[in-house]
Amino acid sequence: MAFLLEMEDVQFKPKAYQKAAQTIAVLATDIEKIYQENKLEQIPGVGEGIAKKIEEFIKTGKIKEYEKLKKQCPVDLENLTAIEGLGPKMIKILFKKLGIKNLNDLEKKAQTGKIRNLDGFGEKTEQNILKGIEFVRKSKGRFLLGFILPVIKEIENKLNKLKEVEQISLAGSVRRKKETIGDADILIASTEPKKIMDYFVKMPGVIKIWGKGKTKSSIRLSEGFDVDLRVVEKKSFGSALQYFTGSREHNILLRRIAIEKKYKLNEYGLFQGKKCIASKTEKDIYKKLELDYIEPELREANGEIEAAKNKKLPKLIGYNEIQGDLHCHTDWSDGKESILTIAKAAQKIGRQYLAITDHTGSLKIAGGLDAKKLLRQKKEIEKINCKLKGIKILSGAEVNIKSNGTLDINDQTLSKLDFVIAGVHSHFKMSKDEMTERILRAMRNKNVKVIAHPTGRIIQKREGYLLDLEKIFQEAVKTKTALEINSWPQRLDLNDENARKAISAGVKLSISTDAHSIPHFDFLKFGIAQARRGWAERKDVINCLSLEKMMKKF
Repeated sequence: MAFLLEMEDVQFKPKAYQKAAQTIAVLATDIEKIYQENKLEQIPGVGEGIAKKIEEFIKTGKIKEYEKLKKQCPVDLENLTAIEGLGPKMIKILFKKLGIKNLNDLEKKAQTGKIRNLDGFGEKTEQNILKGIEFVRKSKGRFLLGFILPVIKEIENKLNKLKEVEQISLAGSVRRKKETIGDADILIASTEPKKIMDYFVKMPGVIKIWGKGKTKSSIRLSEGFDVDLRVVEKKSFGSALQYFTGSREHNILLRRIAIEKKYKLNEYGLFQGKKCIASKTEKDIYKKLELDYIEPELREANGEIEAAKNKKLPKLIGYNEIQGDLHCHTDWSDGKESILTIAKAAQKIGRQYLAITDHTGSLKIAGGLDAKKLLRQKKEIEKINCKLKGIKILSGAEVNIKSNGTLDINDQTLSKLDFVIAGVHSHFKMSKDEMTERILRAMRNKNVKVIAHPTGRIIQKREGYLLDLEKIFQEAVKTKTALEINSWPQRLDLNDENARKAISAGVKLSISTDAHSIPHFDFLKFGIAQARRGWAERKDVINCLSLEKMMKKF
């Protein structure tokens, strides 16, 4: 609806629909249940008009206005908007002028040089479109973990309620917390697999049954991804969980160690001859192989087995060790809630401090604040801090790093704020040297505490900009600037590999949500998972510290 309304040049409504969609996408409770409780308008960003559209969809499976708008511009919006830089208005021009409806049409017209001749496009845009198509096609068949995990967890919870289920766990890439997954694996221990399988294949949302067996079944859900379920005896649960969790390469290395010790390792257990010597728990398996227990997020054959052998595995940051969130937006810019509302929500989930980092000046699309508004917001925060107990609200800003490396808010204003983060939000196509120098200059500004989403990548939409990360890491250590792991499921930036390199270089990390509404606080677990995959310990993350200790670091 947001895209289609924007195509028609409707004012204000597109933003409202987009905000509502983002909130609904991450709700922990099913939207139909909220409707039945007559609480739709309690969802942030959902007013009377959007609530009626949701009701219409729940009752009829359609929205008349949406169908009408689609007829006016019958294009494959989902795939076309996935191309970086291709917005609704450009898509409408491509449809009206060249009849482009989908990715195939777009590719053909770009390859034959038809797009460059359109007003507002040009040869460079045409080449970027072709690169974008290639990038999107590479991502096909993969799903963002952050957006589908709630669906998988719901299935796990339903299965866990069956009396026949003795033990249950997610497995595979979901348990390793990969940022995208191809399918989901669930493992169950039970002596009555038939009843479980019967229930599994008949669950609501199942659109295809790929196979149903005595101990293994595979289905496709209406969301488009597959779920595999395996049932084993309780005595083999640990070995099966290990087998179905580790990456292929990790498991090959483990089996090699087992062979060297004259053992045999498979999904049923670790065997010495015909005798099973470990199977009930994963820890038993690793212990018998003379390895320290390896956390699921590390099982990628990236040196973890050697580290486990030599007792050098990191003590990974825990999922409950973050004390404060250092990247959060409110309705002063493009967030949905007031400062007080979002502060109370942060307090409720145990945060000791929260930095309000609304967008600034030049980012007009996000309602960027100028210097006067920032100082006005600071006064508002001071008033709120007098009312609240148990949480400290920090006045801050997410300032834009301009193409020359300067910031879009003056230093005099920034020096009056408690906490400043800086990020690149434009001019992504600069050369490696130019982009590196741009960020280095921003890091040298004494007001900047954290570089937000440092590489600028958007998973499945655009690759990060060109950067000399080694120089960035060196400067981060020198200037005591932390680098962010942004927990937003489409960002997760820094990624795990770069986070590990940063830690090795002595860089401190900040794991924050970039929350634009209360439900987004739940994204934090994905940022923590990314940090764990990057071998991060508590000591590597600045917001694991108390407020007093964290501020002393700067």
